[in-house]
Amino acid sequence: MDQGPDQPLGRGGERLHTWAFGDVDPVDAAVLAEVDAGIGAYVMGRNMFDGNRGPWDLSWRGWWGAEPPYHCPVFVLTHHARDPLPMAGGTTFHFVTEGPDRALALAREAAGDARVDIAGGASTIRHYLAAGEIDELTLHLAPVTLGAGESLFAGLDVRLEPLRAVHSPAVTHLTYRVR
Repeated sequence: MDQGPDQPLGRGGERLHTWAFGDVDPVDAAVLAEVDAGIGAYVMGRNMFDGNRGPWDLSWRGWWGAEPPYHCPVFVLTHHARDPLPMAGGTTFHFVTEGPDRALALAREAAGDARVDIAGGASTIRHYLAAGEIDELTLHLAPVTLGAGESLFAGLDVRLEPLRAVHSPAVTHLTYRVR
């Protein structure tokens, strides 16, 4: 709700991720290190990159500033072509107009023997869950309500087998095997 350049996650949405920035609890730091280990490429939806649905504003370089947190290739699903965007720290955003299957194939090729992470947003994760392309799902549940947003599981019929639940004072990390 009210997503824009000054509010990438909508009004108040940054509160969802305060546990991951600044003075990070050791429990959260360990979970983040484990989740990020071995990732060789990411796939994300256009909205996660910039929140715009139309033609590109080529001056826009993402929500993260000069050095995004990915440090490997990121394949962004979009309907609007754009040249790759290399950034500091080893992140290059590649903009894929040929659909989710092509984005995943490119990410797998780029990752080699490493893992591919489906970074989000909700509709991108929902697509890959429905397609059976996600084996394990980690959710970080922060005690924040925003009043609006996109449902992660709307229209899905997936079975989730709990693997792990770890919590800190700020967030509960839930990991499931997807059946």
